[in-house]
Amino acid sequence: MKAFLRGWRASWRDTLLLVREFRQPLLVFSLTILLTGWAYFELAQKLHEPVESMAEAIYLMLTLTFLQPSQDFPNYLILQVFYFLMPVLGVLTLAQGLADFGVLLFNRRARSKEWEMAVASTFSGHHILVGLGHLGYRVTDQLHDLGEEVVVIELNPAADMAGAIQKMGIPIIHDDATREHVLDGANIKKAKSIVLCIQNDALNLKIALKARSLNPNVQVIIRIFDEDFAESLHTQFGFTALSGTGIAAPVFAASAAGADITNPITIEGEALSLARLTIGPQSKLVGKTVGDVEEEFSVSIILVRYDHHSDLHPKDARQLKRNDQLAVLGKPAHLHTLLHECR
Repeated sequence: MKAFLRGWRASWRDTLLLVREFRQPLLVFSLTILLTGWAYFELAQKLHEPVESMAEAIYLMLTLTFLQPSQDFPNYLILQVFYFLMPVLGVLTLAQGLADFGVLLFNRRARSKEWEMAVASTFSGHHILVGLGHLGYRVTDQLHDLGEEVVVIELNPAADMAGAIQKMGIPIIHDDATREHVLDGANIKKAKSIVLCIQNDALNLKIALKARSLNPNVQVIIRIFDEDFAESLHTQFGFTALSGTGIAAPVFAASAAGADITNPITIEGEALSLARLTIGPQSKLVGKTVGDVEEEFSVSIILVRYDHHSDLHPKDARQLKRNDQLAVLGKPAHLHTLLHECR
């Protein structure tokens, strides 16, 4: 039902955009019908032709435009001219525009970017991902697994990746994310976060700053290869700056979804992160013990906090409750899975 309503809203907004795009020929056509209707009415009154009102004369001009006259052929030459002139005016002022409008309305694939923006305009509290490379694809996939809504922006997406993303029902806007109207098209003002996965630190930063100017509250998760630069961005702007293509996708996804999670560190060859997670009211973890969770997800729960009380190194037998806050150590992929269960 939600998908149906979203499709209907996107179609309605896309149609409004099309009407706005074709407003000039529509306005010219309307004025032509009104003016010729007024002229025909005035002439018909003087020549005593059977036209009862201005509205009838305007309707006659409209029907003549489509070669469907609603009255008999008039007796006077000056009125007969309207019967030949109106179809020509209709073709010149509206026919081509209506043909183009109809093609674009019923063949939205011909204007895929505008349609994807119309779909994105129905999103709220979503994530915008920029850069559909290997990392971007994995982050999008994992956000989708978490039940999060995503809009992707990529100037030149690979066909196989774009196809896989679209099968998930995720809109892809084929354009340059450094342009303000593209971020607006992805509905940046209502987005929860923007995840920047382009392999260019300077470009990622440019987009991040533009996104923040459009939505000061948007959370920024940015891929930065320079560790010192990443620390500076976090200190100065509050950006979540992460690095490492091979192991970062679960961390990017978890950060975008709202979990506090650190960059992975390597301990005896194992990449581990520390995450702070909150058990939701409908979580499947409610009622499970610490030991059960650690065994099932291959993580270590090092702290449980509830009602302002902290239990450091909780016992295996401790049962977890709604709204418990957990500090968990584990592999990023395992933490990603646990985050999904916490929601």
